[in-house]
Amino acid sequence: MKKYTVLCAALVTAMIFTGCKSKESAYKQAYLKAKQQEEIQQANAATVSQNTQSTASVVPMEEKAANNTQVIDNGDNVTVRQETVSVVNGTGLKNFSVVVGSFSLKANAEGLQQTLKADGYNAQVVINSDVTPAMYRVIATTFETKSEAASSRAALMTKYPGAWLLYAK
Repeated sequence: MKKYTVLCAALVTAMIFTGCKSKESAYKQAYLKAKQQEEIQQANAATVSQNTQSTASVVPMEEKAANNTQVIDNGDNVTVRQETVSVVNGTGLKNFSVVVGSFSLKANAEGLQQTLKADGYNAQVVINSDVTPAMYRVIATTFETKSEAASSRAALMTKYPGAWLLYAK
């Protein structure tokens, strides 16, 4: 009886191992299918490339008037942006202001405002609703003349390298 049990177990084991072998033809079919898809993709890419080369054309530039841009007293070569802004948090703006940060979230702008106030600046937050998304601008200082604003910007550039001048409409 033991002999029959061992013989049956060996026979079942042999059948399991021989039945699990993968067939070479299945691998070959998968390889040929992948190769065929690759050739189709290459042919499509070549066709698109030929079509693009044959239909490429140069479109002339369209000239538009720059009515939204206004240069204000640019004798000192300091760039000034002109935007329509409204005060969100602060005492009010004069003609020229130094912007040290722009944020799409009001909380981030107010955080920088508090940092500037701790450093002794009369910082303000304004909003430009003309752009999408609306941008909150953090203003460190504000002046009546461009030259005062430009010198303040130069001093602030060490700590805030992206500082720029704003002329509020």
